[in-house]
Amino acid sequence: MKYRVTFRKRYNQAGQPSDDPAALVSVPDGVIEDAVFLERFEPPSVHNTGDMEEDDDFLAYGTEVWIYDVAEGRDDEFKLALVNSEVVLEFEEVPDEELIT
Repeated sequence: MKYRVTFRKRYNQAGQPSDDPAALVSVPDGVIEDAVFLERFEPPSVHNTGDMEEDDDFLAYGTEVWIYDVAEGRDDEFKLALVNSEVVLEFEEVPDEELIT
């Protein structure tokens, strides 16, 4: 089964990514068969100069979207790991015909 997962992505004051949310998904070996990065959205506080102003610190989050291919019968383990990661904003099952190649 494939899942589209949207992570919260933190940025520093220079407007650069400061974490790797996908690394926080901790599952046993064999649960994830493949993971593909899909897209990243910068936070609204990153200005055209590429950095954030002091008043923008509370807007330091963007998102990152991945597609995961999960081993058959291991969906529950994967979903539990997503919830426990505390950086997943949403996830949904994606039929193969909807995937962008």
